[in-house]
Amino acid sequence: MNWYQFNEDQLEQKLGVRRDKGLSSLDVEKRLKKFGANVFADRKKISLWLVFLKQFQDFMVLVLLAATLVSGLLGEYVDAIAIMVIVLINGLIGFFQEQKAEKSLSKLKELSAPLANVLRNGRWDKIPSSEVVVGDIIKITSGDRVSADMRITKSSSLELEESALTGESLPTTKHATAITQDGLEPADQKNMAFMGTLVTRGSGIGIVVATGMKTAMGQIAELLVNTEQQVTPLERKLMELGKILILLALILTAFVVVIGVWQGHPIYNMFLAGVSLAVAAIPEGLPAIVTVALSLGVQRMIRKKAIVRKLSAVETLGSASVICSDKTGTMTENQMTVKQLYIRQRYVYVTGQGYDIKGDFQQSERNVNSEELEEMLLYGALCNHASLYRKKGKWMIDGDPTEGALLVAARKANITIEDTEKFKIIHEIPFDSDRKRMSVVVEDNQSNRFVVTKGAPDILLPRTNYIIDKEGRRPIRAKDQNSIEQAINDMADHALRTIAICIKPLEKSQAIDEIMLEKDLTFVGISGIIDPPRKEVKTAISECQEAGIKTVMITGDHAKTALAIAKQLDLIPEYGKVLEGHQLSKMTEEQLSTVIDDVYVFARVTPEHKLKIVKAFQRNGHVVAMTGDGVNDAPAIKASDIGISMGLSGTDVAKEASALVLLDDNFATIKSAIKEGRNIYENIRKFIRYLLASNVGEILVMLFAMLLGLPLPLIPVQILWVNLVTDGLPAMALGLDQAEGDVMKRSPRHPKEGVFARGLAFKIISRGFMIGIITLIAFMTAYQGDPDHLRYAQTIAFTTLVMAQLIHVFDCRSEKSVFSRNPFQNLYLVGAVISSILLLLMVLYLESLQEVFNTMDLGLRDWIFILALSSIPTVLFGFTKK
Repeated sequence: MNWYQFNEDQLEQKLGVRRDKGLSSLDVEKRLKKFGANVFADRKKISLWLVFLKQFQDFMVLVLLAATLVSGLLGEYVDAIAIMVIVLINGLIGFFQEQKAEKSLSKLKELSAPLANVLRNGRWDKIPSSEVVVGDIIKITSGDRVSADMRITKSSSLELEESALTGESLPTTKHATAITQDGLEPADQKNMAFMGTLVTRGSGIGIVVATGMKTAMGQIAELLVNTEQQVTPLERKLMELGKILILLALILTAFVVVIGVWQGHPIYNMFLAGVSLAVAAIPEGLPAIVTVALSLGVQRMIRKKAIVRKLSAVETLGSASVICSDKTGTMTENQMTVKQLYIRQRYVYVTGQGYDIKGDFQQSERNVNSEELEEMLLYGALCNHASLYRKKGKWMIDGDPTEGALLVAARKANITIEDTEKFKIIHEIPFDSDRKRMSVVVEDNQSNRFVVTKGAPDILLPRTNYIIDKEGRRPIRAKDQNSIEQAINDMADHALRTIAICIKPLEKSQAIDEIMLEKDLTFVGISGIIDPPRKEVKTAISECQEAGIKTVMITGDHAKTALAIAKQLDLIPEYGKVLEGHQLSKMTEEQLSTVIDDVYVFARVTPEHKLKIVKAFQRNGHVVAMTGDGVNDAPAIKASDIGISMGLSGTDVAKEASALVLLDDNFATIKSAIKEGRNIYENIRKFIRYLLASNVGEILVMLFAMLLGLPLPLIPVQILWVNLVTDGLPAMALGLDQAEGDVMKRSPRHPKEGVFARGLAFKIISRGFMIGIITLIAFMTAYQGDPDHLRYAQTIAFTTLVMAQLIHVFDCRSEKSVFSRNPFQNLYLVGAVISSILLLLMVLYLESLQEVFNTMDLGLRDWIFILALSSIPTVLFGFTKK
């Protein structure tokens, strides 16, 4: 349907919606059922059966299954069935781990989906774009990605970048007028906004005419949905490690088999034992456990208000050495409040907190009100996109918090929506972070036109030639300039952000020229707005300093305002420097890199400066986390090592460029995410240490026994059982371990640090060696060269190996010592160990299982002997830090 040809009334009638109210909840429910969710059809998922069968495609498992088949053909039914059951259980564990990881990643995609600003039931609300339906009224503004195909009904300097759809790289100017021509291509439909395109300038409102696969972009959706699942650098490293470990395990296993055959053991027995040992020794579950650990860690981050969009960011978080953070809303409350006005060469103080509309205007502690005061507040309300509404008894702002503060100040002077609606907005030049100003052309009831401009004082004052005082409008003098600058400095010293308000009369016949509109302005006044620091940020910055992470404040605010806030947060040391945007512009990256380590506050910066800051820090070897929320922030976010976008105030473009999204726009959440990132990496190191040390112990006990000419200390089914029980649940539980107390007191991890750094390789080999030795000692003590004692000796060795590994798992919780942590801090681990012990007792004492696993009852003296030996590796190394 050619929606671009319809006028607004026809659209309302055809789509069954009112422009002033939007759809009702009932309408939305019906349309969701009729049209479905506003999403592209996803690629076909692999069936659960195929995912399950995939668990058995490993070469060693296939060899084991073949050996099991041979066992069955030779009449060894008990062994064959037992091995088949263990392999099946192992496959089920792998299957459920993979499903868990897949669900976690799917949940992440949902959470990080863009939002749409929709008018429903007469109120603007932000909803996931997947819930948008045909007929919804949507508001779009600079930085948004369009949620669905929509016919534009209001446009204010609206420009869209449609290259994803049309291939045209330059932004397209949009309007709201119906087009009469037939058969236009999407690129020529200037009153349409298409799903997936990007708003680069201005704002607009439109009615949704198509969603999901019915959109123009939906027809080329295959290009967007067939994306490959990402593999993190850590997973890649572990895959490479796995190949090396497989090779080593196969060589050692082959060595064990050859020696066993040479010692006179039956070839079949040694082959089955060798394959079982290889299956146990190769940590094939490692990638799955890593994926689950990452996804579970990511879920914990979500609970702490941080969404990880790229799993690789989890690893990088542990290496972060610099956080470059926005001030407004991230370090501060983002509840702007006008506290002071400078008008007609006098200060007026404003009472009240936050967005509450109760407050007075005072001078010398007496309430004041005047025509010029009301005029200034009215101008602030007219040049404004924010709206004020009440929710659960509290006043809330929809829109920019600075504009919200001006709106609240106007309401305190009883200036309502009805007052602003007496004026008609003829034209708008929207705010952007480079211009640092916004202007509207306004017409009153008497058809008088004038421009209202608001913005940064240092940007507007050079454009100002007039001032209003008691004498009326007159040329501005040097004395006036000095007084205004003094007022700005006074406000900045008190951490107030300053916004200037200017006007300019226009002739109705005068053509609207955007360049001329913002020249020869008349100064009206200055609003001093406070955005108090968040209470938790000071502590978070202190913790980051202890962790060796430098925090840098980046803001578009006045240098004095930024410095005042930085001092309140203890962010800047005595020797710390403040750099302003104009100084940054004159410096090259090389020049900046020579001074940047002493800079803690960047003020009056543009988003373009952020990229230079990132590169200068990286040039000095830092791993940089950079926050941002606007379209122009995207390059710096992308260039940083950890790009962080704002979930509440951030544009879709910034979110798409980022690796981490803060749901609450709070600096303290960055600190929590870094702590969680460090802990996830440490937990991965913990279970690598545990799995490999256990596997080393298993290989060595068999190898040493063959070298000494002893019988097999463990039969194949016992080896597989050890691998299933001790490597499964406890290893997973280690991935859920809490962070150590000093995790945020260590220096950032070097990005090139290997998994085995900080003595991990020694810990694995030394503990594995000890586990192998004590298991062999247990076997030899029980065996004593008597073949009649073989089953008893194998039971003792089997139990000792299991208990040594289950005790050793608690040693893996700390880089220091087993005695440095309370074992009951991780109840998942305690539960996993108890479960493994119960399974061990079943194998030892149930007659039906004794025949399968070649075990027998053990007495109290046996247990004392086993526990004493099993504790040696953990206790012995517990008194050392190596």
